[in-house]
Amino acid sequence: MEPLRAVLASANPHKLDELRAALPDWEIRLLGAAEFPPEVGRTYYENARAKARFARSKVKAGRWVLGEDSGIEVEALGGRPGIESARWAQEPVERLLEELRGEEDRGARYVCELVCISHDQEEHRGTGTLNGRIAHERRGSEGFGYDPIFVPEAAELTVAELGNDWKRANSHRARAAAALRRSLQARL
Repeated sequence: MEPLRAVLASANPHKLDELRAALPDWEIRLLGAAEFPPEVGRTYYENARAKARFARSKVKAGRWVLGEDSGIEVEALGGRPGIESARWAQEPVERLLEELRGEEDRGARYVCELVCISHDQEEHRGTGTLNGRIAHERRGSEGFGYDPIFVPEAAELTVAELGNDWKRANSHRARAAAALRRSLQARL
């Protein structure tokens, strides 16, 4: 059976690497667009779907398209930064640490939404979460984004300390990819 060929509506090579690891039987590449639609949705799903629809308008038939949106939700901040995670601050890790200075409730979760649209416009989706807490300082060198301060549930190390191999298998994006795969298997 040929691999499912897909295009990811993102300019982030880290997300591409994680999805390739989570979907090893897929052939995924980045969409080479000069710019992507603005993330103006009220939910991760709305933003991921807008990206997938944008990609669908740019990619030839025969390839599927993927839209992804993700973020971190911090309990003490009422779920912020949420869908604003990527554009919340110039230095988001430092801002988050500053906003949580002296805060005991450091519960947080990563959220990822994937939307996949087939060449015949059929939509599939998968959602993944990773619960944990925010560390008091930056630790580790792998991963990207908030990984140096996010400690997964039942762990003592940050995602950046656990490393890229751990992240590729256990992240919110890996979990969303697994949910997307289940959705596709149930409907195809």
